[in-house]
This record gives sequence, C-alpha cells and structure tokens, in this order.
Amino acid sequence: MSTPAPNPAPFNPHAYPADLVAAQRTAAELYAALHALQARLPWSREPHEGWPAETERGRERPARPASPGWSEADAAEFDRLLEELRAATATVQCHTWWQRCKAEGIEGPDMVKARQNLKHAEGAVPLGRNDVDAAA
Repeated sequence: MSTPAPNPAPFNPHAYPADLVAAQRTAAELYAALHALQARLPWSREPHEGWPAETERGRERPARPASPGWSEADAAEFDRLLEELRAATATVQCHTWWQRCKAEGIEGPDMVKARQNLKHAEGAVPLGRNDVDAAA
C-alpha cells in the first residue's frame, strides 16, 4: 500500500521569477533617469514666452517664466528614455507570470496586491532602505 505524495506548497503570487524582477528594476531605473532629466530641463520643450500669474474669481493660475526650450540632445534623450520606459513597463505588465497567477486563481484585489508588491520586491528597486542608510 502506497502513501499519497504530500501536497506541494500552495502557489505564492509573490514568488516572482527573476526575469520579472529584473524587468521591474529596469523600469524603475528608467523612471528615475527620466525624472532626473525632467528635473533639470526647462518646463517647456519648445521655446515659450511664459505668462504672468492670474487670479480670477478665486481661481489662481500660477505664472510661468519664459522657457528657452530643450536642446536637440535633451529632446532626443527624453524620447529615448520614455520609449525604453514604455517597453520596460510593457514587459512587466504583459509577463507570463500574471497569466500563471490568474490560472492559479489569483484575481481581483489579490492580483492588484501581487502587482503592487512587485514594485517593492527584493532586487526590483534600484535602492533599498539599507542602501540609503549605508550611503548616508
């Protein structure tokens, strides 16, 4: 008489495959690079004269100074980073892991939680709290 094999561990939607974690990290790094580039660029991509502050019936419109626009190199770098970020996020969003999760019965709020937790998974973000503390 044989004994049945023990049940395998239940499916864990947070046990992300390495390629999904790497894709999320790439997306996070690209987002950070794009954000850093935007922080140093003028507010308008094209030259613009700006406008003064206005208040009309209690609604305020803040002023914008004149903008010289972006250089061709900055515009090309922005476009490159944005396109790479779109591709990286598509890789994360369309990864087969999410199909597997659905096949395992993960859906609704549990699927949202699994997708959100990926953003904080070990190795999925460029810097962790320990990295920040060590650098300080």
